[in-house]
Amino acid sequence: MLKRAYSTFEIKSADDDERVIEGIATTPTPDRYGDVVEPKGAEFTLPIPFLWQHDASKPVGHVTKAKATKDGITVTVKLVKPEPDAPKEWADRLNSAWADMKSGLVRGLSIGFTSIEHTYIESTYGIHFLKWAWLELSGVTIAANAEASITAIKRIDMQLRAASGREQKRVVKLITPGVSGTPASARRGAVQLIPRK
Repeated sequence: MLKRAYSTFEIKSADDDERVIEGIATTPTPDRYGDVVEPKGAEFTLPIPFLWQHDASKPVGHVTKAKATKDGITVTVKLVKPEPDAPKEWADRLNSAWADMKSGLVRGLSIGFTSIEHTYIESTYGIHFLKWAWLELSGVTIAANAEASITAIKRIDMQLRAASGREQKRVVKLITPGVSGTPASARRGAVQLIPRK
């Protein structure tokens, strides 16, 4: 059964050459259906694909760094910048994804994973994912987990700006999101690919 949950972010500044974002992939905060994903239960190997809207046919970059703590998983994502001679359709997709994130039209992150070990939370009928295989991270439009979001844009010219005395803005204001998905009570069967914050 497929499930998706999303969060939001706001970009204050962006570098069109570097295309690096930092954020929070997931936290142990329950979503509106009461599901909980344990950050330290993630099993993954870097780099992790960074997809566009959970579409496996639309990769736009890679998660290059990820650190799991009891409070969440922080990530660094490198989006691909196409070369000038790249095929037009491919370049348009990559540039569109970056432009949508940079402009704030798309403001979320969402994880895609499969359950390795989970239990049901009797008081809410939610699912508690204790161990899970992290398959992908996506840039998404619809909001969900309030604590999973993009928090910063890295700038390739940080040292040049510091040397010139120009102000550097890296931190991105977090915006609280909502959730989208299938209630746990309707998914008591097999747990398959689960995109979530």
